[in-house]
Amino acid sequence: MMSARYLELVNSNTDIKYTDFLIVGGGIAGLFTALKAAEFGKVTVVIKKTLKDSNTGLAQGGIAAAVHEEDSPFLHLEDTLEAGAGLCDIDAVDILVRNGPKCIRELMDLGAYFDMKDGSISLTREGAHSKPRILHAADATGEAIRVALVNQCIKNQAIDLKEDHFLIDLLGSTNNDECYGALIYDTDRCINYVYLAKAVIIATGGIGQLYKFTTNPPIATGDGLAAAYRAGCSLQDMEFIQFHPTVLESKATQRFLISEAVRGEGGILYNALGKRFMREYHPWKELAPRDVVSRAILSEMEATNSAFVFLDTTHIEQVDKRFPTIYATCLHAGIDMKKDRIPVSPAVHFVMGGIETNTHGETNVKGLFACGEVACTGVHGANRLASNSLLEGIVFGDRIVQKAEEILYRRQINQNELFASINENDCVQMNPKGIDPTQAMNELQEIMWEKVGMIRDEIKLKQAYIEIDYLKSNLSQGADIVNYYQVANMLTVASIIVQAALWRKESRGAHYRLDYPQRDDLRWIKHMGFMNF
Repeated sequence: MMSARYLELVNSNTDIKYTDFLIVGGGIAGLFTALKAAEFGKVTVVIKKTLKDSNTGLAQGGIAAAVHEEDSPFLHLEDTLEAGAGLCDIDAVDILVRNGPKCIRELMDLGAYFDMKDGSISLTREGAHSKPRILHAADATGEAIRVALVNQCIKNQAIDLKEDHFLIDLLGSTNNDECYGALIYDTDRCINYVYLAKAVIIATGGIGQLYKFTTNPPIATGDGLAAAYRAGCSLQDMEFIQFHPTVLESKATQRFLISEAVRGEGGILYNALGKRFMREYHPWKELAPRDVVSRAILSEMEATNSAFVFLDTTHIEQVDKRFPTIYATCLHAGIDMKKDRIPVSPAVHFVMGGIETNTHGETNVKGLFACGEVACTGVHGANRLASNSLLEGIVFGDRIVQKAEEILYRRQINQNELFASINENDCVQMNPKGIDPTQAMNELQEIMWEKVGMIRDEIKLKQAYIEIDYLKSNLSQGADIVNYYQVANMLTVASIIVQAALWRKESRGAHYRLDYPQRDDLRWIKHMGFMNF
């Protein structure tokens, strides 16, 4: 299982640590799972950067759950299935919507707060939701949840939080059927550790940094996906990349999100000529599914030869109080939401696919689990319903820990067994004189944005595959060893995304092929998985 290029990093002097649950990732999925697992055993959470660096803290809009008497899990299920364009796993969605309210209550018991109105939780509506069911803490819901979870984890003596710890690889049997632990690099002390665990839970989030423009932070480089793929896991539905429609226009790679909740509160989209256009694309207008709104914006940008459209919030009452973070950020950019329209355009936001799991977070590799954005439970299908992502992280993290007794019964291997599983004949040497990792990353982001974006076709996808394969074959180690590992992971995941996009010869949800513009339910209501044989 262990990739041979990491073989030289493990030897008899490597410090080996033992834990019951090893969780890789410090966002909502990882931290909620850690708190649940701490009731049963010792938990170690390794975090790539700091506890502040995650997509969770950037989540503005809220978390979806059927908590109002006029709503129901069934209606939530219907909306999720509709947005998923025929590819949702109905059993997984049923688990999500039925367990959602319970997990929300647990979040609140842990200290997460949500806005209240007249003594009840204040709910808003977002795109493709038929009912207002989005719980929010102003426009910083993810941060409110993150802070609550971090505070609880810090206080819990069964949880060991390790910041600045980078996942190099997963460790396990030579035939890729069992995971024993992980090789972790302490980027602060420049030391390698081996963590052996009864369960390894991947919760490393998304892949936004593969693209030139994204709402994701710099840590979102697909490390967990790449490591799981090398370990023998199936990666499923990787062609479905969600672009958020309304992101503040800028030149930066990481762009500031203008929450879907802004449109839920009445925000209106206009093109560069001042024409309101969404009524021409969908009966729900600004609250259509994200893929519809994103492609509509792109069409209007091209028709008006503009780099953006405008989001009008000038008519929203107390917009500065409802969206204080967004208001302050726009004001810093010279835009007053009370008076000015906001220039917005789409950017990569979420990957619907990921490590294939069942509804208990189990992968096809024994002892290896996944939850949150990195996992593919089948909940999102071809297009994620707004604000289902935070909910997915806690519901399926909880489902993993329901297997705790079975997990703890599992025998933990020792050091000698670990080294016996490493195959020295598989050793692959790094290219010392190839392309610098930073240069390769910049080129990759450009390739993915231009050729594997919202609108795809066979010619561009094949060009992208050839160009990415060249970068993979000629990647040098560079001065920063962690940057090398990170870019190698990005290239691995990118090649799978391109391959999946080439194979799916139809348009469905977030995957749109210009050369196959129609949805084909006869041939393509199916999932595609990729395994490393």
